[in-house]
Amino acid sequence: MNAVRPLVAREDFPILARPMRGDQALVYLDSGATAQRPRAVLDAMVDFDTRSNGAVKRGSHLLAEESTVAYEEARAKVAAFIGAAPQEIVWTSGSTQSLNLLAYAISNATAGRGWGNADRFLLRAGDDIVVTRAEHHANLLPWQELCERTGARLTWLDLDGEGRIDPATLAVIGRRTRIVAFTHVSNVTGAVSPVAQIVEAAHAVGAFTVLDACQSVPHLPVNVRELDVDFAAFSGHKMYGPTGLGVLYGREELLADLPPYQFGGSMIERVTMEKTRYARPPARFEAGSQPVTQIVGLARAVDYLSAIGMENVARYEDELTAQLLAGLGQIPGIRVLGPREGAGRTGIAAFTVDGVHPHDVGQFLDARGIAVRVGHHCAQPIHDFFGVPASVRASVGIYTTSSDIDAFLDALSQVRGYFWVEG
Repeated sequence: MNAVRPLVAREDFPILARPMRGDQALVYLDSGATAQRPRAVLDAMVDFDTRSNGAVKRGSHLLAEESTVAYEEARAKVAAFIGAAPQEIVWTSGSTQSLNLLAYAISNATAGRGWGNADRFLLRAGDDIVVTRAEHHANLLPWQELCERTGARLTWLDLDGEGRIDPATLAVIGRRTRIVAFTHVSNVTGAVSPVAQIVEAAHAVGAFTVLDACQSVPHLPVNVRELDVDFAAFSGHKMYGPTGLGVLYGREELLADLPPYQFGGSMIERVTMEKTRYARPPARFEAGSQPVTQIVGLARAVDYLSAIGMENVARYEDELTAQLLAGLGQIPGIRVLGPREGAGRTGIAAFTVDGVHPHDVGQFLDARGIAVRVGHHCAQPIHDFFGVPASVRASVGIYTTSSDIDAFLDALSQVRGYFWVEG
């Protein structure tokens, strides 16, 4: 297979120049867990901290004004990146908090803590919340807990033989379904979900849709209007931005009816000793001091990705994925979890090695400067589906090169021999 021309300059990412164990060059294939940050993002955060750091919406001085402008400009930039309006973007500490925020806000609405049309979120015993067997725990546990709190029932879409969401199981979405929460891209198989079919089935019965977009926003063009989802969550650190920051997207009219779940400064209109009137979204869901430096960094990451073009990102990573899957298919003893072909999937490849524990594979690769993830990847139900407790996962990013894939495949081909596994 011909080498794929690099998409970005390796020098843009300072950490990639760091020598690994034994002075090995770093081959970073763990972008699905956390992506590395370009110098532009790092510089933007340092510049903000050294020139403009101030309290957002809490002062009339120049630094506070500059901080507030940067804060809201970043919101608008992230909104435009996914086809949303600025008032539909809520800052959170990460995608896990985004999904918990939504689940607990719905719980509060069910408990009668909402206003306006908040009863649209009401859950009763016997109502259904539908998820999928492919979910990251962050898009499963909040809904399990919400069912425990409300008496609703958790059901799920199952998978086909390749580990893709099986459209034949859409029949579980019925007249008692209130919420359908599903991943856009599996963090184990890389399979892209049939979003249009799921959304159509959910909306046909009046259910809300919640999209886990953590593994899609950094790798594919994503437009929430075109996808027609009601809510979506993603994280900053997976899209070449800083840690400790996430995004919750919600349709404006739905956010307007949701009660808050976290309380404190900056999310109110008026407080008396007897009662409080809360601010409109998104401020209603942003209690307390916000991580402005990280928000500035995420805005710069959006600039970086936008300059490349998400269509170009997807095309480039498709080529790397084809190289990766073809190479894995040629190594004896490798079992890829999920689709073996590149169509309808992204650059995530989880696999097992016959006779070798995933953690041993990870340590073998680490000794050669190759970073992958090992374990269940916070997705035990899909590992149960494949009949394995854990796997090795390689995942590509915009800085991954053909030579990275070659180095990984070459090292992986030596694993079974190193551990004296026959066959």
